[in-house]
Amino acid sequence: MLKIKPEEIKTITQYIYDISGIHLDASKKYLLETRLNSIAEQQNCASYQDLYRKAKADRSQKLERQIIDAISTNETLFFRDTGPFELLRHKIFPELIDNRTPKVPTLKTNLRIWSAACSTGQEIYSVAIVLKELLGDLSKYSIKLMGTDISDAAISQASNARYNKFEIERGLSKDKLTKYFTTSGSHWKVKDDIRAMATFRKINLMQPFTGIGKFDIILCRNVAIYFTLEDRKKLFNKLANALEPDGYLIIGSTESLTGVCPRFVPKRHLRFLFYQLK
Repeated sequence: MLKIKPEEIKTITQYIYDISGIHLDASKKYLLETRLNSIAEQQNCASYQDLYRKAKADRSQKLERQIIDAISTNETLFFRDTGPFELLRHKIFPELIDNRTPKVPTLKTNLRIWSAACSTGQEIYSVAIVLKELLGDLSKYSIKLMGTDISDAAISQASNARYNKFEIERGLSKDKLTKYFTTSGSHWKVKDDIRAMATFRKINLMQPFTGIGKFDIILCRNVAIYFTLEDRKKLFNKLANALEPDGYLIIGSTESLTGVCPRFVPKRHLRFLFYQLK
């Protein structure tokens, strides 16, 4: 394995921060080596400084995208942590549907949900399954689910909705697997009616959110932990701007907005925490 030199760490971590917003320090030396070694080898780099120079010189930005794919954490699973999905099923969705149902029976109920840093799509498909189970016939609803991520590879897999045995077995019951997935060779695919509920696009959360509109629910779980405090403040202020006045924000179970974004107020349903705008 190509070893990263102490003098290279600052250059590489600054470059990663500039292209992704992910903040790494010298303690992440081993992570840098394990994530970037194969790319350095493919590029015939004698050092990580060499890899940096090649990435900066690559006008196609293909190498930059490879580095983002390698360094971004795509740890996810279906119904991760379970709590947020119980919160959606028993609290948030019923309240939103009551608030959004038009008085004119012929009009559809609109719901817009954003999974920021959606990784390979398990979170947004889990949300879709909860909605399908809760509402049954979706013809009376106009539901738009959007998943975004900085990784091209993650977005590609999420769009294909195709998962291997290991990914499928993490978080899915046999009942849900049979009901919402079909076999595809050695893999499983999300059924078309669930797949059609979601769209995916590449978004860097450190950059402005352009043309995405406002959402009733935003899930931004376990991504801000990789950002500096200052960048977390900027991120959640932008999320506040993208949320409907009576919308809901769900973050990771170990995360907190205390001292980060005073525009949000924490609220609790049973043992589950969520945020709304003041």
